[in-house]
Amino acid sequence: MWVPLTYRMPREPSTARVALWRKLKRLGVAQLADGVVALPADARTREHLEWLADEVIDGGGSALVWDATPGGHDAERDLAATMRQARAAEYRAVADQAGSASHDDESGRQRTARRLRGELRKISRRDYFPPPERADARSAVDELAADEPEEASR
Repeated sequence: MWVPLTYRMPREPSTARVALWRKLKRLGVAQLADGVVALPADARTREHLEWLADEVIDGGGSALVWDATPGGHDAERDLAATMRQARAAEYRAVADQAGSASHDDESGRQRTARRLRGELRKISRRDYFPPPERADARSAVDELAADEPEEASR
């Protein structure tokens, strides 16, 4: 079961459209078509989309939230795979940043590890279908935080 949000907003002013787009991106929605997004159904995702629908309506637009089931298992599997791939790319970016920071000094590594842990928390909030890259990214950040300066390990 999925919770789709269909919305239409006035083109001007664009501030509300941009704010909505950013909030949808933070939620990790699947973009089904222009003005149609969806999330896996649960109380939290429904509530988030209902809040956004209220914002759209308050901004002079129209919005509708409902429950839906994709037309078949293949469609649902494809939708989940699309969302999984998007999160996998985000996790790979975190792991790459952790790897790049491994050559920094200790304080730089620790700052980067703290920032990347925050990024991992943000990604995990929108990670409805965890890919294997999730564990890789966490390990890379943990390893970065645990790295000792080369001089100390000699």
